[in-house]
Amino acid sequence: MTKIHILFLAMVPYVSTTEGITVTIRPVYLDQESDILNHRFVFAYYVKIENNSLDEVQLLRRRWLIKEVNGRVQEVEGDGVVGKQPILGPGKKHEYNSFCVLTTFEGTMEGSYLMERQDGKRFRATIPLFNLRAAAN
Repeated sequence: MTKIHILFLAMVPYVSTTEGITVTIRPVYLDQESDILNHRFVFAYYVKIENNSLDEVQLLRRRWLIKEVNGRVQEVEGDGVVGKQPILGPGKKHEYNSFCVLTTFEGTMEGSYLMERQDGKRFRATIPLFNLRAAAN
């Protein structure tokens, strides 16, 4: 097992399922990328989206709500995830990772993915609320 796989397994998972779409998030604090004196706290998060439904779905858009302990709130919306709008057949999954930068040592993220079935029906798959804590993930 590689060091990355061991790190991934050690991270706390946050899981949510909506209409057969399961979203698993595993956040981690990036100490080497952070700068405490300049209030820059960097977190990576690893995402797995699994289609446990009987229908093919496409991820069209994402919406994130990022909250810091100082009351600052950021809303981030856009097409797809990391430049992709993946199509997931039944039993398939899509994985990616990204990051966010906070000005405080602690915060939360949550959100949703706009999904579309082959018949054109759209729904929002919940991204579970997860904690970001410097040196704790």
